[in-house]
Amino acid sequence: MAASEPRPRVDRLEPMTTYGILGVGSIASAIVTGLCDGVSDAPEIVLSPRNADRAAALASTFPSVRTATTNQAVVDASDVVLVCVLPEQAPEVLRGLAFRADHRVVSAVAGLPLGDLAALVAPAQEIARSIPLMAVATRGGTTPVFPATPSATTLYDLLGTSLHVDTEATFDAIVGASATVAAYFDYLGTITAWLADRGLAPGDAGPYVAATFASLTDELSRPEVDFGALAQAHTTPGGLNEQFARDLRQAGITDAVRRGLDRIHARVRG
Repeated sequence: MAASEPRPRVDRLEPMTTYGILGVGSIASAIVTGLCDGVSDAPEIVLSPRNADRAAALASTFPSVRTATTNQAVVDASDVVLVCVLPEQAPEVLRGLAFRADHRVVSAVAGLPLGDLAALVAPAQEIARSIPLMAVATRGGTTPVFPATPSATTLYDLLGTSLHVDTEATFDAIVGASATVAAYFDYLGTITAWLADRGLAPGDAGPYVAATFASLTDELSRPEVDFGALAQAHTTPGGLNEQFARDLRQAGITDAVRRGLDRIHARVRG
């Protein structure tokens, strides 16, 4: 199924669950959209006053969404609290809030270890980390969660698929891998600019490159993805794809990607 197509929803295990969201940035907006857009039984969602304009826009779009006056009001009204603030803001925001033991907490804060999160939201017991991406808006995302708590897996199964991760070290590696998206779009932008430099109108170059890579979606949506096999399938011995891939490897691009991931992983872990 293409990422732009809404996925079928699973039955909600807890119909009366109220979600509270601390921080209303792009990821929080995507989560709200995925939970509510075109859904007749959308859950009640309480948004923090952070980013007031965006919160107000979501509340005016979806009837089950409202904005609270304070972060504590969000926590008080919620069963499941989603933490979607920036990493440097998380300690300050969470330290001043009073959580209940029965709160379920799901964090989307990169680089905030589970132990530190648990200390900030005590006495809450059911706590999980997650890495949602923008595809959750169309219920087409695969979201890693650690540990695989019932509330985290239920939430992200509603928004696509939850990926259960066994250890925090592996989870942090996935956090690092998720940081490659901007580089991917920069790569496509470089190809687009190269075409424009050689005479293709910019208004045609971008859509052409986008369509070329979007056409590969079906190959990437198979249950078992073998990137080596896919590369081989698109390579003719002595052909142009083989030459370009070889040139990038010889230029050290593959090694640079691994080094960049190592640095990101060290930052996340450190």
